[in-house]
Amino acid sequence: MAEGKGIPVRTPALRFAVLGPVRARNGETELPTGSPQQRALLAALLLRGGSTATAQQLVDAIWGEQAPQQAVAALRTYASRMRKSLGDRVDVLVSEFGGYALRLGPHDELDLDHMRQLVSRADAAASAGDLDKALELYGKALELWDGEPLAGVPGPDAELHRARLAEEQAVLLENRLDLALQAGLHAESVSELTALTTVHPLRERLRELLMLALYRSGRQAEALAVYADARRILIDQLGVEPRAELSDLQQRILNADASLAQPAEPGSSGPPLVRPAQLPAAVPDFTGRAAFVSELGRQLGTSGGRVMAVSAVAGIGGVGKTTLAVQVAHEAREQFPDGQLYVDLQGSGSAPSDPEAVLGAFLRALGVADSAIPNGVAERSGLFRSLLDGRRVLTLLDNARDAAQVRPLLPGTPGCAALVTSRIRMVDLAGAHLVDLDVMSPEEALTLFTRIVGRERVGAERDAAMDVVAACGFLPLAIRIAAARLASRRTWTVSVLARKLSDERRRLDELQAGDQAVAATFELGYGQLEAEQARAFRLLGLAEGPDISVAAAAALLDREAHTTEDLLESLVDTSLLESAAPGRYRFHDLVRLFARACAERDERSSGEQESAPTRLLDFYLATTAKVFAMERPGDRMVEHLETTHQQPVAFAGNQQALDWLFAEADCLLSAARQVTRMGRVRSGADLLLMARDLAESGTYARQFLLSCEAVLDAAQKSEDALAQGRAHVSLASAYSLSGRFREGDEHAQHAMLLGVVAEDPVAAAHGLQERGIIAHYHGRARDAEEFFHQSLGAFQEDGNQAGEASALSNLSRVQSRGGQSASAVELAGRALSIYQRLNSILRLANGHYALGVALTEDGRPSDGMRELSAALAIFRENRQPLWEGMTLLRQAEALLALEQPAESAAKAEDALAQLRDIGGPWRRAKVLTVLGRGLHIIGHSDRARACWEAALEAFEENGSPEAQEVRNLLSRVDV
Repeated sequence: MAEGKGIPVRTPALRFAVLGPVRARNGETELPTGSPQQRALLAALLLRGGSTATAQQLVDAIWGEQAPQQAVAALRTYASRMRKSLGDRVDVLVSEFGGYALRLGPHDELDLDHMRQLVSRADAAASAGDLDKALELYGKALELWDGEPLAGVPGPDAELHRARLAEEQAVLLENRLDLALQAGLHAESVSELTALTTVHPLRERLRELLMLALYRSGRQAEALAVYADARRILIDQLGVEPRAELSDLQQRILNADASLAQPAEPGSSGPPLVRPAQLPAAVPDFTGRAAFVSELGRQLGTSGGRVMAVSAVAGIGGVGKTTLAVQVAHEAREQFPDGQLYVDLQGSGSAPSDPEAVLGAFLRALGVADSAIPNGVAERSGLFRSLLDGRRVLTLLDNARDAAQVRPLLPGTPGCAALVTSRIRMVDLAGAHLVDLDVMSPEEALTLFTRIVGRERVGAERDAAMDVVAACGFLPLAIRIAAARLASRRTWTVSVLARKLSDERRRLDELQAGDQAVAATFELGYGQLEAEQARAFRLLGLAEGPDISVAAAAALLDREAHTTEDLLESLVDTSLLESAAPGRYRFHDLVRLFARACAERDERSSGEQESAPTRLLDFYLATTAKVFAMERPGDRMVEHLETTHQQPVAFAGNQQALDWLFAEADCLLSAARQVTRMGRVRSGADLLLMARDLAESGTYARQFLLSCEAVLDAAQKSEDALAQGRAHVSLASAYSLSGRFREGDEHAQHAMLLGVVAEDPVAAAHGLQERGIIAHYHGRARDAEEFFHQSLGAFQEDGNQAGEASALSNLSRVQSRGGQSASAVELAGRALSIYQRLNSILRLANGHYALGVALTEDGRPSDGMRELSAALAIFRENRQPLWEGMTLLRQAEALLALEQPAESAAKAEDALAQLRDIGGPWRRAKVLTVLGRGLHIIGHSDRARACWEAALEAFEENGSPEAQEVRNLLSRVDV
């Protein structure tokens, strides 16, 4: 510490770097390191860790056998210069015993020491099972490398340490990638491993990791091709066969060894042991069911034997399946000391839980970090079973839809057990012990009623109590609700309740077997609502989306937002509505059916059965149109929509608008389908046109397509040419985006013709545009150019500048492919100028994309990469994974033109990962073709062949002209 006016001041820390060029800093000041020989002296001292080196040792280190006659004098000169550069920290350079040492202080740092400390911490985290932390620390350690270690430093000592440090870096990379595969990051690792095997073709461990990553990504042929490439290179360059580990891995891949699919070996570097305890509370007044409790308990007790125990409980809604299962699970929990998992699978509703999402929740409950949870049902299911291997865990899967939903969620080893409830009998769930749960016996039902109401009240009116439980059909849920209502009203007698339930017009139909049995119990709660609450309850049941926001509910109910929120919260308090998330609400699936039945019964004369969903549609259309206009300024499509009477949501900016669109995706697509059944086909068709971002994102492609088909069907039945044309436009776009070009072309042709018939500029112009896009993809350049010229004229006639720019971009792509590169660049530049003038953020990406493609074809790939990078950033920000993948593909093509095949292959791998589940096989085949080119150039010919063979199969199935190009590539590689 130094002193300044009595205040201690910390001496600036020294920072030295050898994992790249040799550098020195004092605080924030860069210190001169002098000539190459002076840097060699500094490096030699740093790498001795404070030990003293004699003058002769340093001479040998710097010059070796080529030392000059005055080497020792030169050494002293370099040491003197080093002292001057160190300034006020000259004390760290020590001269003793005829030699020198560099002894750093406690706050000084050498990047090599820092790197090794990070690696040590990473190794400890990995051993403790914290893969997330380990990967983070390995990443920080690797970031300290800055190119070649000891770059530009001469001498045999530097050469020796350079080789050692390079090996240390390579091992660190291998360890980090090995850990990434253990964490399930298979697809994400392929690109980096491909690049590393190109740089280090003889490192067999990297080849092993690449093979494993490809195999776990579903790319078995490429994995085997990696082995073939490695074997050929080892034989050609070293004259040796691959080591046993590599050969064994090849054989296991050929045998489809199931253990290879596991992200980590059981018990090794897995997440820390977590004992989940997720069972819901057992009801304190559980009654009867003794035989079932005993039977199920015995079955769960067999889980320690040769097979895992699975018991499936089936029965009608309200029969007490969940109550029984929870009771049994609690009684058996001591047999499962490693934890109990629980999930409501929502199987009786229209939107059952996705097994992939459920597995994600289970893995998190078992201690797996979010970043280590793989994508896909199969991968998550494999990791789930691996984590449970050797443990005793009970899983309660409540309210399952069918056996297909349950199978991925089952543990796979003895010691574990699963208990399943469902309305259906799961005869196709292999190995399950099936239990059919019937209603209670009269004695059990009366006992349950007595425990809730009280022995004294029931004992005084036993016959009336039996009348009550009989009126409830001995259904446990109905009995519980009836008894709870009576217990909360101390002035009522049992006879009063019995008389209320004796009205068959209100009860008998509802208390029969099946769903209506549950509806009768909901009627009791519904009858307690005030008039405004009851109206809200009924109308909310008319909305078909999975949930609803406050703003959407306000439109549906025709009330102010604050009034609506108060109503929704009051319904939550009555347990008739659930709060799904802040500001969002949902019904239990059975309550929704009951609410809808109430609307059909009680709103018959008010007209609200049609007007309420219409208001909701208007709200979705108005707000979605606002999002569209914000994303695409200058696009006149919004001026051709049906008139709406609802105010849209106010957005602070484009990002908030996009957040709303994706949050409401399921709801607004459901609304589009619903209103078509009520005659509002034009509004439904317009809503889909405005929501096209959902289709282009790829995430909602299937739901979007189903909605389009429903709207088209309704429009055809009503013979509405305008609505038909617009529905055909949306379908043409949706099919084209999914790679189904034949279907897309048919819809585009219908849209074009119907646009003329209905005098609709939207369908006419966009129908031509879609036909041009599909013709371009099919290689029909003349047709594509003609369609785009016609669409350009149609957009210009309508004054649609954004549409005009889109047509110019598409024309540019056709001319690029046809060899008219100069014209293509000019057209793309015009399109980009229009988008810039309109400040159209999202569409600006399309302009950069088209210009990037054109510049690459024009022999200017560096300029093309610049434009494509700008497009990629915008597509990512606006949640367009399909176009993000296509832009990565174009970057891969540009890198090939720049003669950077390894980098091109890496970009193509990124594109393939992005388009894994979206865009259709044609786009993936395009990526595989480019990936194969890059791989072939860098010497991975067997893997390149595997890529091209997969691409050829897809092109041939699609009837694509690209098939011949791939055949030519395959014929060349065979030669």
